[in-house]
Amino acid sequence: MYALRLRPGEELLSTLKAFCVDRGLASAYVATCVGSLQKATLRLANADRHSPNEIRSYEQRFEITSLVGTISRDGGAHVHIGLADAAGACVGGHLISGEIFTTAEIVVGTVAGATFVREHDDATGFPELVVVGTREPRR
Repeated sequence: MYALRLRPGEELLSTLKAFCVDRGLASAYVATCVGSLQKATLRLANADRHSPNEIRSYEQRFEITSLVGTISRDGGAHVHIGLADAAGACVGGHLISGEIFTTAEIVVGTVAGATFVREHDDATGFPELVVVGTREPRR
């Protein structure tokens, strides 16, 4: 497990990906995150190969209520975020970018014996996760 703290003004996704790449983490995942953003760009749900997702950008303060995803050694990532505004209204989606407001305290784990890679999937039309080298769990 690894822990990091992002500071005001830092970009969430690129900093998280660089952290994993710099450490050569072959199978990183976000275990937990608390913090806040002042800008966010999200890709919303409902895309398929024929119609892309809507992308929305926000310039307001949000609490990070959830951050989950996988990150490959080469920086390929699939990360989703949940955000709550000052009234408690929530929005979420695929994280494209986010600028830290006060902090982001993130814990990252890795899967022993596995490497995450992304390959094009003809069924979905997207680069999807392929897990290489997974070992059977010990009993």
